[in-house]
Amino acid sequence: MIEDDTVVIETHGRAGVVTLNRPKALNALTHPMVLRIAEALTAWEQDPAVDHVMIRGAGERGLCAGGDIRAIHADAKAGTTGSLDFWRDEYRLNARIARYPKPYVALMDGIVMGGGVGVSAHGSVRIVTERSRVAMPETGIGFVPDVGGTYLLSRAPGELGTHLALTGAAVGAADALLCGLADRYVPSDFLEELVRDLTEGTDGAPADKVVDRYALPAPCSDGLAADREWIDRCYSADTVEEIHSRLLGTGLPAAREASETLHAKSPTALKVTLAALRRARALDSLERVLEQEYRVSSAALSVPDLVEGIRAQVIDKDRRPRWSPAALFQVRPAAVERFFAPLGEGRELTFP
Repeated sequence: MIEDDTVVIETHGRAGVVTLNRPKALNALTHPMVLRIAEALTAWEQDPAVDHVMIRGAGERGLCAGGDIRAIHADAKAGTTGSLDFWRDEYRLNARIARYPKPYVALMDGIVMGGGVGVSAHGSVRIVTERSRVAMPETGIGFVPDVGGTYLLSRAPGELGTHLALTGAAVGAADALLCGLADRYVPSDFLEELVRDLTEGTDGAPADKVVDRYALPAPCSDGLAADREWIDRCYSADTVEEIHSRLLGTGLPAAREASETLHAKSPTALKVTLAALRRARALDSLERVLEQEYRVSSAALSVPDLVEGIRAQVIDKDRRPRWSPAALFQVRPAAVERFFAPLGEGRELTFP
């Protein structure tokens, strides 16, 4: 068993429990954490005493804010490829969670972003609370939604997923449920008792039935349901430029705000994200989408916007990224297509 206290692996009663344990970093995932989780899933899959698996985050702020982007920044800046090994194992873990033969219960309480979505939203029992803030905010750092995010968002109703992927907007419990990123709403005051029932309960009820004891009807939508008409109309456009134009043309304050949000994102990341979502819709499985995402992420590692975006948002925190190219019209189709090009024999992400 890999020794690493940044993720705590325990068996409580009939549950295998994963606790992401980097609360000061909002439980951001590192490569050793990914390997540790995968190792635990292997052990529990064969253990008849473990009926289900549960993942949660240490601390009061959330499950997981994503991957360790400081490490990715250092890797990209140095021109090294450690991030490729991390993503390869992380994406394989995401696929494994989706296919796990035992119930996989994710407590998506608080902040759940990027890689945090990857270790939760592919699970079979996904729980949000009134404190949940779920997002794929990658375009803001010059990156593209990964960890199966383009699979999930491409399958959200209408163009809601396109809106969330391009803007990076965080949604609450109601909209996470609406978009298919979660299954149950459980008030945070019930979580302690729910965890106790999942781990120490003696009636042998399946995990989803245990959760149903604590779940309440979904709260009212945070806004996406009400905005569905203009979101579908605007984001169904074939290009990011046309999406901008349609958003401004609605005359609606919320649509104008979305346009302003897009204006602050990496132009390259926006165009690649739109292309990735459209292509993901045509792919028939999560694994095929993850293979595509691995190509996209590999290409992003050598593009200036990833280093610059992390610098501006996380390292220097000046919130003033200097994107290259700086405007949408400067991002040529060939530059977008490069993100989807084959990596070559032995370099692709593959699944058995």
